[in-house]
Amino acid sequence: MPQTDSIFFLDKAFGQRNTSSNKPVIIWLLVCCVLIFCMVILGGVTRLTGAGLSMVEWAPIMGVIPPLNASEWETSFELYKSFPEYEKNYPNMDVAGYQRIFLIEYAHRMLGRLIGLVFFIPFVIFLMSRHICGSLRFKLLGVFILGGLQGLLGWYMVKSGLVDNPQVSQYRLTAHLSLAIVTYALLIWFATDLIRGTTSRPLKPTNANIKHHWCAWLSLLLVSIAIISGGFMAGTKAGHTINTFPTMNGQWLPDNLLAMTPAWRNLFENVVTIQFWHRLMALLTTLSVLYLCVSTRKIEQPSSAIIWLLLALVLQITLGISTLLLKVPVVLAS
Repeated sequence: MPQTDSIFFLDKAFGQRNTSSNKPVIIWLLVCCVLIFCMVILGGVTRLTGAGLSMVEWAPIMGVIPPLNASEWETSFELYKSFPEYEKNYPNMDVAGYQRIFLIEYAHRMLGRLIGLVFFIPFVIFLMSRHICGSLRFKLLGVFILGGLQGLLGWYMVKSGLVDNPQVSQYRLTAHLSLAIVTYALLIWFATDLIRGTTSRPLKPTNANIKHHWCAWLSLLLVSIAIISGGFMAGTKAGHTINTFPTMNGQWLPDNLLAMTPAWRNLFENVVTIQFWHRLMALLTTLSVLYLCVSTRKIEQPSSAIIWLLLALVLQITLGISTLLLKVPVVLAS
């Protein structure tokens, strides 16, 4: 599968399908993807360590400068103590403990600003030098707008926890995660279009590979839904409720699966249902990806892309089950 292989081996792609003018743009887009990937991981760390509500103000400009001396740390800590998060969750925390969680959230916000700069400055340069032209200009401008909205959505999420019940809304958290994934996916899409040397619509499936084509789209859909369900897992801390596998405390269909009314609330607010939903999506995703790999082998020679896909699947399954059984350790869960 030469076309798919080229996505994973840039040297081959650059040599066969691209002019030298596309190389800097492709590398830039992929660097942005790596930074967003790191941003999602660091966002997971802030959630898992309870650091997400440590910075109670949103200052896009002045927020770049953290507390620099003992007096400023005391002032910042006193401000944090005026919110319910401190009183209800960390009443015995001292300044040193506050510094630890503050710096995690600070790193998360600073990485967000860095991504904005890494995207915007080269974008302007590439526009002026005509490395980016046609519809790609407007697509990438849209991505930049999504990045700005992501920052606003992040603060909107934090604000949901700065109340009497210091718990970030799982709806806002999942929206924040989902927008990051959409931004990441768009950049991957645009980069691989350039690698293949085309920005046209994908070729229509032929009779020989139509099942493979639709299975690929189904796998993408299932992965997306699994990520969304993972957002609700994190937002409600559902991973801490039932820590057995493959059954849920010895049951395939656990009690209280539909305990809430109306029934739709169970999918988003009932921790038992959320974990069941997440497990189900993981299973369906696994089956879909395995079928995708088999269908690919039937229509053409095995490719490196399929090997990478299988390795990613095995790694994700291993991480997911291990995280559940070990009761959500920070490293594995991130």
